[in-house]
Amino acid sequence: MATALFSVYDKTGLVPLAKGLKDLGWFLLATGGTLKTLCDAGLEVQEVADYTGAPECFDGRVKTLHPKIHGGLLFRREEAAHVADAKRLGIPPIDLVVVNLYPFETTIAKPGVSFENCIEQIDIGGPSMVRSAAKNHAAVTVLTDPCQYDPYLEKLQAGTWFAEDRRSCALAAFQRTAAYDATISTWMAGPVGRGSAELPERLGIGLVAKQGLRYGENPHQPAAFYIQPGAQNEGIGACEQLQGKELSFNNLLDADGAARVVFQFAAPSCVIVKHNNPCGVGRGSHVLEAFRKAHAGDPVSAFGGIVAFNRPVGVEVAQAMVQSFWEVILAPAFSLDALEIFAAKKQLRLLQTPATWPLSANGLDVRSITGGFLVQRPDVAFAAVDQWQVKATGRSSKPVLEDLILAQTVAKAVKSNAIVLVKEGGTVGIGAGQMSRVDSVEIACRKAGDRAKGATLGSDAFFPFADGLELAAKHGVTTFIEPGGSLRDKEVIEAAQKLGVWLFFTGMRHFRH
Repeated sequence: MATALFSVYDKTGLVPLAKGLKDLGWFLLATGGTLKTLCDAGLEVQEVADYTGAPECFDGRVKTLHPKIHGGLLFRREEAAHVADAKRLGIPPIDLVVVNLYPFETTIAKPGVSFENCIEQIDIGGPSMVRSAAKNHAAVTVLTDPCQYDPYLEKLQAGTWFAEDRRSCALAAFQRTAAYDATISTWMAGPVGRGSAELPERLGIGLVAKQGLRYGENPHQPAAFYIQPGAQNEGIGACEQLQGKELSFNNLLDADGAARVVFQFAAPSCVIVKHNNPCGVGRGSHVLEAFRKAHAGDPVSAFGGIVAFNRPVGVEVAQAMVQSFWEVILAPAFSLDALEIFAAKKQLRLLQTPATWPLSANGLDVRSITGGFLVQRPDVAFAAVDQWQVKATGRSSKPVLEDLILAQTVAKAVKSNAIVLVKEGGTVGIGAGQMSRVDSVEIACRKAGDRAKGATLGSDAFFPFADGLELAAKHGVTTFIEPGGSLRDKEVIEAAQKLGVWLFFTGMRHFRH
């Protein structure tokens, strides 16, 4: 008689599976709440404690950790010595294990949950049985997800459940326990656990696919969006798509980039991103003003861009926006009238965001390179205004503090070498991703045109030579803010003093490669 062992937290699909096995003449074992569910359904089931002769103990912490359970799972049916040992020790084979684990991921995602409660949701017996069964998949089937129950039962009833099926289930089982352990270790290493705030010696990031994407960076590249189970729903993972076609890899990358910037501002703001670089950023007394400034910053580049707001979008903004083409619009909310207007653009994606946006997933910035991964803490720092140094006092009136902050905040988000020109609460020219800083200055000034006159220039890193500052000053830029730290800082400062422009050093670099 074949034997099945049930020990599940999620009871979905449990009873139909057990009934199907019983109809095939199987012997059933179960623990705790699983046993009660099956008995309540009128099924004949033996409790694991009666089967092993060892009662559950320590508030249920020990239930299935017994040689009769793990021996029944692990002994090799084709090995005569194993079979003899099993017979001598009175250990019958167990042919099927149905296990899903304590909801550790769900528990740690609850606001205010205590460390002790999280610890109690770390499953021990479940993963142990899963691994034992998966290791011996030559003879044992392990089911770790209710979605596996129906296909398994159908094949079993048809007599077509074979070795490749058991191997597939074993792979799913090891993937499940690996992700489970990675979630625990990530949590323990984080601020809630007892680990250090420094980067861990070993880093495990268990991910599950949240949604398939239209394609990757190019149509021939498959892609999907993955999340960490148990992590707080945040960022893209907490957005709700209200309308529009399926999202692509590039859409999500740019959407995240736009939202990361816009939610750093306290005032109503708008950020437009193209190819993962801001091309227009504006702040204002209301959302419409912020959008107009952002769009005016570079209307040519803005076409077909990703737009993010840090305030709800109403009818006036919607009316202004439908005059042009956009790929994705993100906002914390959309009025009903705005939704009606956007509905005419059926391909346009609308994403309703949470009220805040993190600068990274789980406090880590992770990138793949050939042969491994690069991991760093995200660039969340910003040099305090009172730590800035005035290196040159300009002939013009003292620059607007908000424009200085805007220029540096946007420069943090632009690919290096980054040059950002700001005027009256909006960007007027951005130079991004150039190999030489003076080239980025030239691009930003060219985009700004006459608007460069009286503008503030923010740079993500120091000017290695005075040429970039001199070029911008020729275009009428009157204020510069940069980290400083070049071997030629003296030359740059002297050039600023000679040209009569303002020059601020922040002391903090913001490369973004």
